[in-house]
Amino acid sequence: MKFRPCIDLHDGVVKQIVGSTLCDTNPQAVQTNFVAEKSPSWFAELYRSDNLTGGHIIKLGPGNDAAAEEALGAWPGGMQLGGGITADNAGTWLDKGASHVIVTSYVFRDGMIDIDRMNKLVKAVGRNRLVLDLSCRKRDGLYYIVTDRWQKFTSVAISPEVLTDLAGYCDEFLIHAADVEGKCSGIEVPLVEKLAQWTPIATTYAGGIRDRADLQLIDEAGSGRLDFTVGSALDIFGGKTLTYRDTVDFRRSAEEEKHV
Repeated sequence: MKFRPCIDLHDGVVKQIVGSTLCDTNPQAVQTNFVAEKSPSWFAELYRSDNLTGGHIIKLGPGNDAAAEEALGAWPGGMQLGGGITADNAGTWLDKGASHVIVTSYVFRDGMIDIDRMNKLVKAVGRNRLVLDLSCRKRDGLYYIVTDRWQKFTSVAISPEVLTDLAGYCDEFLIHAADVEGKCSGIEVPLVEKLAQWTPIATTYAGGIRDRADLQLIDEAGSGRLDFTVGSALDIFGGKTLTYRDTVDFRRSAEEEKHV
């Protein structure tokens, strides 16, 4: 169980937002929890100092390329990059220092997985440099993958078969529980349990984490198989219930217990 840190970029600035409030047709509707005064590179350098590999930089909409390049430049090869990735630009972002590219919307068309685009991506960058973002929202008791900054439901629900099939195209999964993302209201326990049972590859869970007890719950409900990302609750993002240092220490203690 590893701590995978994040740098979420919105309008060129590091922010923490409530994911379910993103709306392309009404940009003013977005609920912002935190706007950083520090630069993207400051956060990347912090994560580098603690050797927190495998974290992600997410571009939430346009106007974030320069900020993303700054963060990648502070730790070449240390973080993954997502947001607007296609087969045509994926290689460019790897060249700019991303360890992996993270993709969702590009590999879905009309609510279904587009295998041709998936194969094109794998051919462009290789399976071992690709992370599939299967962030989801709950509807009718199932967790459906959502695209376009979590605004559009696909017709594909998280299941053992879907995870097994998609694992053949990528190195890892990144899965935000979009209904609770940014709310610091507690994790989506049923999703954590399902992912731990079903995923055949490295998987990072994000969404709703509020304190150290939630980290312990992910470890227990996820049988130690899932990594985690936490944003708005952290003190470095203005949070009041969880310090960055405690989170790093929790990750290290979990790793030590795993090897005892």
